[in-house]
Amino acid sequence: MNKQKKTGLESDEWDALKAYTDARIALGKTGVSIPLRESLRFRLAHAHAKDAVYSRLNIASLEDDLAPTGLPICAVHSQAENRDTYLQRPDLGRLLDEPSAKRLQGLNSTPADISLIVADGLSATAIHKNAVLVVNLLVEQVRRAGYSLAPVVLVEQGRVAITDAIGALLQPRLAILLVGERPGLSSFDSMGAYITYAPQPGLTDERRNCLSNIREQGLTPIMAVNKLMYIIETAFRLKLTGVELKDNGGLAAGEVPKELE
Repeated sequence: MNKQKKTGLESDEWDALKAYTDARIALGKTGVSIPLRESLRFRLAHAHAKDAVYSRLNIASLEDDLAPTGLPICAVHSQAENRDTYLQRPDLGRLLDEPSAKRLQGLNSTPADISLIVADGLSATAIHKNAVLVVNLLVEQVRRAGYSLAPVVLVEQGRVAITDAIGALLQPRLAILLVGERPGLSSFDSMGAYITYAPQPGLTDERRNCLSNIREQGLTPIMAVNKLMYIIETAFRLKLTGVELKDNGGLAAGEVPKELE
């Protein structure tokens, strides 16, 4: 492979690929080591990832930002009392604590077509960066399609399967969970969306569909909403989600649905 000198560092044809990915490629080298600037960038990325794992939901801020939807908002907590417990006991993050279960029961809401749930997961940072836009756009599209919505549920210390505990109480036809994904060294602010038809305790992940890497540098919020609407409509038609529902719809890269322009 031909190499040339560039600002005192060796570079090669891999450099051109850096424009297409946030992955750590074409770092270059100084002697037998990577350049100091790349070593420092790695440490910064690692710090961002650690901070994201221990970030906390600002419930009051989310409630204010989601108020334009006009939907009731209910804040709940899993059985994981704190972050350390959450990280060590994944099972507790899948269950509601008793006060939260009573709070949801007290809503006495009529079972709706769709329940929207927002959980911190492994990166509350990702939720604060991405969830509000996704929820606001999705609510608009869901209403336009004629579906009813349950109160929005905000979950602290929640994991994916807490969808089923909430579903058992609200009894929606379909639940969508937005959750902070495990931070990576190039994506500490990535959010996932899990779609579950007829959520109930005992389901496994093969019964869910997942959209991953929702963020401006990945699957943008607008594109995520478009894909979610495709999955919602297909799920109601087939009466299922999971491995039997294939995401064959959606947009070409960079395309924006006309209704969201």
